[in-house]
Amino acid sequence: MATVVDCPTCGKKVEWTEQNKFRPFCSERCKQIDLGAWAEGKYSIPAVNPPKDADDDFPH
Repeated sequence: MATVVDCPTCGKKVEWTEQNKFRPFCSERCKQIDLGAWAEGKYSIPAVNPPKDADDDFPH
């Protein structure tokens, strides 16, 4: 039995098989929509501010 996942773009149920060349997407269209979102910068990883260096609190 094949694993079934949700298409990340439209939510349609998709079988995760070698025959589905667009997996995890349901179609070329959904794959291109996702690629376009990456290109436009709609997906990002939040930046974490590094801890302040303890020496910065003291004048040099």
